[in-house]
Amino acid sequence: MTEPWDIVISDIILPGTGGLELCRELRGRKPNIPILMLTALGTTDDKLEGFDAGADDYLVKPFEFRELYARVKVLLKRGGKKFENGVQILKFGGISMDTSGKTVSRDGVDIDLTPKEFNLLEYMLRNPKRVLSREEIAKEVWDTHFDTGTNFIDVYINYLRKKIDKPFDQKLIHTKSGMGFVLRD
Repeated sequence: MTEPWDIVISDIILPGTGGLELCRELRGRKPNIPILMLTALGTTDDKLEGFDAGADDYLVKPFEFRELYARVKVLLKRGGKKFENGVQILKFGGISMDTSGKTVSRDGVDIDLTPKEFNLLEYMLRNPKRVLSREEIAKEVWDTHFDTGTNFIDVYINYLRKKIDKPFDQKLIHTKSGMGFVLRD
């Protein structure tokens, strides 16, 4: 899977290591990803064990779908993801991205991006204020291993800067020398 996950919904009873171990592993690798445990195990001890493993929320089966939807919306909102009429909108520093309609604007000005530029900006919007190495960007956006003999990531960052930063006073895409790139205001 090349797209970053927005949320993880897991049961406790899973084949192999189980949902609690999966939760611990995910929490260690992706500390900011929202995790919702959706399970039939509903005692207070079960819930506490789920929270101790790193779950952000816990919903017991059987459940109403509307409640699941509401809890997912809340968890995504905490992580900076917003929904408007059921459509996910990513926002940061005046940038607004409709992930379904594939549109981007900054401070109300529409910005035309190529598909690769869109995917790169989406990844940055899903990971704001975090330094993203060239290796991580290559793996997560292009599904490839970074070749230090090429500068394709720098080229696409430059394309984004021309469209996202150049026409505006405040610059959002920054370089951390020797480390990578960060979206911050």
